[in-house]
Amino acid sequence: MSETRNDTTSQAVVVKGLTQRFGETLALDDVSLSIPQGSVFGLLGLNGAGKTTLLRHLLGLHQPRIGEVSVLGCSPIKDREQVMRRIGYLSEEDSLPTWMRVRDLTSFCQSIYPRWDEAYAKELCDWFELSPDTKLRSLSKGGRARAGLIAAIAHRPDLLILDEPGSGLDPIARDDILQAIIRTVSVEGRTVIFSSHLLEEVSRVCDDVAIVHRGRLIESLPIREIDQRYEEWILRRTDSSGEQAACPVSDAFGWHQEDREWSMVLPKSSHAQSIRLPDPWQRIETRHVTLKRLFEARVRTQRSSGRDALGSGQEGPESASELSESLS
Repeated sequence: MSETRNDTTSQAVVVKGLTQRFGETLALDDVSLSIPQGSVFGLLGLNGAGKTTLLRHLLGLHQPRIGEVSVLGCSPIKDREQVMRRIGYLSEEDSLPTWMRVRDLTSFCQSIYPRWDEAYAKELCDWFELSPDTKLRSLSKGGRARAGLIAAIAHRPDLLILDEPGSGLDPIARDDILQAIIRTVSVEGRTVIFSSHLLEEVSRVCDDVAIVHRGRLIESLPIREIDQRYEEWILRRTDSSGEQAACPVSDAFGWHQEDREWSMVLPKSSHAQSIRLPDPWQRIETRHVTLKRLFEARVRTQRSSGRDALGSGQEGPESASELSESLS
């Protein structure tokens, strides 16, 4: 796991030791992370991993019981009004008031956001092909998501929080949202937190990613460093045995079987290429590690080990299709 950046003057969000329980459920377990200003930060995890609970702390909707949360240099609890005026938010929930017309929605947002940019809102309406006179109830889910995005970004927020914004949308609607994210950051230098299980889209727009599982932060790093830090080995047994076996490399993780081949991810190091595999194992290929493969490897290790021990690497093989279905 990468070290958390500590220069708070350049951080849009700083979370330190955040723990949250709801009854007997441990929703967040000692989470610490920093999100640099002017970046797109991807928050990854399966359903129930704790992503939304973490985002709700940033929005001031949950009081930290243990730990600290700072957003744009302020407390989202003590300085809630000040923080919310500088934040844009869009979730997968289709919660817009459907009796409104598009112009009613933008007029309402203009009344509550001092920095609302009417010209920018009109530009976005034209881009998304949304007529101001159209009632929200007559729009498709993708159309309402576009309208919600206008409400989230036309006041030019310093921080844009997107919680699974593309869930259930058609590819064109998702692409419109991604293009708006790219534009928000590249043109205006603002910060975006993008929570999603659509890893291809995260890879496309994010600078840094964090993987959350069962309330714990299990990996955090810049996307560009994935290939620098890790590699994937494809192994085959030289005997004919198809039995399950322990991983033959101690610091590998994400160990699983596909047909007669086994795959594992391991940290790159100066001595990695000199590792000698015990009989009857043979390395047949070395591959680059994608974000999808890293995510699957980290989560697979956590799930199959039966405990929250990072990178134990000794779990038995697991079908790759099981985790892929969880991401679809």
